[in-house]
Amino acid sequence: MADKVLMKGNEAIAEAAIIAGCRHYFGYPITPQTEIAAYMAKRMPKIGGVFLQAESEIAAINMVYGVAATGKRVMTSSSSPGISLKSEGLSYLAGADLPSLVVNVQRGGPGLGGIQPSQADYFQATKGGGHGDFRMLVLAPSSVQEMAELTIKGFELADTYRMTAMVLADGTMGQMMEPVALDLEVKPAPEKPWATTGTKLAREHNIVNSLFLSPEELEKFNFDRYEKYRYIEENEAMYEEYLMDDADICVVAFGIAARVSKNAINEARKQGIKVGLIRPITLWPFPTAPFKKAITHVKNFISVELSMGQMIEDVRLATECKAPVALCNRAGGMIPSPEQVLAAIQEANKNGGAR
Repeated sequence: MADKVLMKGNEAIAEAAIIAGCRHYFGYPITPQTEIAAYMAKRMPKIGGVFLQAESEIAAINMVYGVAATGKRVMTSSSSPGISLKSEGLSYLAGADLPSLVVNVQRGGPGLGGIQPSQADYFQATKGGGHGDFRMLVLAPSSVQEMAELTIKGFELADTYRMTAMVLADGTMGQMMEPVALDLEVKPAPEKPWATTGTKLAREHNIVNSLFLSPEELEKFNFDRYEKYRYIEENEAMYEEYLMDDADICVVAFGIAARVSKNAINEARKQGIKVGLIRPITLWPFPTAPFKKAITHVKNFISVELSMGQMIEDVRLATECKAPVALCNRAGGMIPSPEQVLAAIQEANKNGGAR
């Protein structure tokens, strides 16, 4: 059994990125993800890597664009308002089909909000992240071990599909400490014949660009991109099911909300309530398969969120509105308690769940 190291979630992300072969990090400090930048500042110079604290989040994401164009693994990290500043750069990365990893350790908002954990950037992450027609792969860890594992998975998916992958964590995940096994398997990076590495007069020039003055050409690129997205939706959705085989009630949650929900589910089971959990691990692509199976026997769904209710819209779409979906939430940096989730489960059970 592999030895484990006690690490913060933010530190686990940073070390996993290094294990994945990332040698270029550009960022700007903002709570609650600052430990990622601090860790990279300490480690990168020792391994021949590059750490640069940019003058702004806007500068950082454009530095990511530059390194991504050369085919090297590169990442940046920030928290909610900082990700908003990066949104133009995220769109440019998508327009140029460049792979990169972006980490968002969410805090409460809107605006500067507060520094406590949140999941209110769900819409921003899963519905694009910037202007224009595009998607990002969005991975949602619910443990420090997954913070590390999904960081590596993010790099691999980004390279496979030439697009941005985002690790979307909440502030609790970034700050909590747990034992982590770091003997992580990393697939070799694929060949990148499109990269701008210098021709040495041996091939045609590669051009990385997101500007298309011909609308017909831009339309073709967008249609082609969405064919790729459809393939990803069919093949890359990830999720966990917990006690779903006989469930009459299904709780849907990710991140810290999923951990809280499991405690509530265990208590509800002791009370004889048949309840289970679907935990989306990829928020985009959203995993529809377990919901199509669940709607054959589940009478009520409960979306547990650290927001005013954002994922609930995808839950309703995935269940095709064939069963009611209730919201159990806290916002502004507050976390639902196991008691609050249990009360929502008991309410759903009391109502009987007639469709």
